[in-house]
Amino acid sequence: MLRITHARGRNSISTLRLEGKLLGPWVTELARSCNELPCYLDCLRLDLSAVTFVDGPGVALLRDLIGRGATVAACSGLVLELLHAEDR
Repeated sequence: MLRITHARGRNSISTLRLEGKLLGPWVTELARSCNELPCYLDCLRLDLSAVTFVDGPGVALLRDLIGRGATVAACSGLVLELLHAEDR
């Protein structure tokens, strides 16, 4: 299960705080949530500090969002390793 909370910040920055596991149907839900935001991805901050697991499609989505301008505000060491696993 994944909880997605949207918070508007200063300077038109939107933050999505994710809590739980990013896998299966929740990957599609996160993609939908990002597409429905009234801002560009370069104004999106992802708070992944409460994410406990990410599957392959979830990692691919996060990499895609980051590649298109989204930033990561915080994440666990596990998620950080998953995001950079192919960089080595």
